[in-house]
Amino acid sequence: MPDAFAPMSPQDALIAVTLLTAIADADERMSEKEYREIVTNMNILPVFADYDPDRIDGIIDTVQAFLDEENGLDDLIGLVESVIPDHLYETAYALACDVAAADGSVALGEMRLLEELRQGLGLDRLNAAAIERGARARHMRA
Repeated sequence: MPDAFAPMSPQDALIAVTLLTAIADADERMSEKEYREIVTNMNILPVFADYDPDRIDGIIDTVQAFLDEENGLDDLIGLVESVIPDHLYETAYALACDVAAADGSVALGEMRLLEELRQGLGLDRLNAAAIERGARARHMRA
């Protein structure tokens, strides 16, 4: 496991989840819409009320360091699970779903990541489906 940028706060872990989701598609690049979704969530959600946005560069480096490791994805999800309090597990999943849906389609890599995240956080399928449906509804276009 790479040295995590120290110490990771619950908000850092939530940001890590969103960044991981944004780069989970085949080209491993964050779209402009995904980036805007992350920034918007940071600016409006109460969980980020006291969060320092200057920490994002460190989170990006941490996510990349994990992904460069052999079992990095599993290790990163394990770290996220250990840092985020239980009552924010659904929030983490909802943020990931919103980022995945932000650009209008959910890529196969994003679907796989969401499944791994759901399992890693121990969310049941019914609650996860409701969160996914909410993200889809929020990102529908006319």
